[in-house]
Amino acid sequence: MPSDNLRFTDLANPSVLKQPIYEPGKPIDLVVREFGIDPSTTIKLASNENPLGASPKALEAVRSFLDETYLYPDGGCYLLRQKLSEKLGLAPDQFVFGNGSNEVIELIGHAFLKAGDEVVMGEQAFIVYKLITLLFQAHPVEVPLVNFTHDLAAMAAAVNERTKLVFLPAPNNPTGTLNPADEILDFARSLPEHVIFVVDEAYAEYLEDPVDLRPLIEEGRKVICTRTFSKIYGLAGFRVGYGYCSAECASLMNRVREPFNVNAVAQVAAIAALDDDEFVNASRECNDAGLQMLTNFCKENRLSYVPSVGNFLLVNVGDGMRVFQELQKVGVIVRPMAPYGFPEHVRISIGTAAENQRLIATLQTTLGLS
Repeated sequence: MPSDNLRFTDLANPSVLKQPIYEPGKPIDLVVREFGIDPSTTIKLASNENPLGASPKALEAVRSFLDETYLYPDGGCYLLRQKLSEKLGLAPDQFVFGNGSNEVIELIGHAFLKAGDEVVMGEQAFIVYKLITLLFQAHPVEVPLVNFTHDLAAMAAAVNERTKLVFLPAPNNPTGTLNPADEILDFARSLPEHVIFVVDEAYAEYLEDPVDLRPLIEEGRKVICTRTFSKIYGLAGFRVGYGYCSAECASLMNRVREPFNVNAVAQVAAIAALDDDEFVNASRECNDAGLQMLTNFCKENRLSYVPSVGNFLLVNVGDGMRVFQELQKVGVIVRPMAPYGFPEHVRISIGTAAENQRLIATLQTTLGLS
């Protein structure tokens, strides 16, 4: 008989016991069950998803492909690689693909981080940077934001001989702020040779003029950019993202990538979505209008907020957790920001016009606004 004295916990790597767990936005099904409310009237504005849904061209391509799903996917994402090569003007061997851009960030950790390395990041940037750093027993160096924006001068000062990676989201989640392009380029060129600059471009397609890091890659700078199909393309449920960098860097990351890590259906959807300019433009217009609606509401009601260039707005509601819980009871899901060091705030994803109006009405009631 096995002994009851030795647990799996006793056998686990010590670092696993200290590893924080990522807390995603609450799904609609969970909130419906928890509060016994009508799923048809419940809206989720918590995870920065596209309120218009998925790219129609992507869905059409997926429906046509379903009979082929008994076959293994292309492990090298050849067709998606070629499509992105044409779209971004990079060589096909400069890409690496992942189960969302989160996995690409993890592949960076696999390829480059070891115990004792340091990773510089904003104190209130996307929390996955810290989680990946800790996963590989490296040390996160968190630099406080200034006016909710990354302090590039302070981040540069935090770099030392132990620094391996520097993370910069452009724009930042959860604040929605963006450093000027010229400052980002100057910052990248100032980094020493042994430091890899990772730029998270998850929301780049929402920008009219996103910063272009490709010239730095062509110069031979140690730059890796990551992007996702989860946001403006509306493919969050398919889980597909990519990184682009030098061919040498991509080759190293592909060595540590699991076989078939991007499923066949996701590849088909992503390829088609890249041609759906009409949907991308409509999504951007919807987001711009929604941001304006919510910022106008905040101004009219003297609610402090952080001006955003993403598809979300960080709003000071006094007690973020209380407001999060109260809104759930009436079928409106937002994201409390205490885990990011903003306990007074909630992050509100931009929805459709009707969803935004519903959010505004429930906030007025919850906050006792006239």
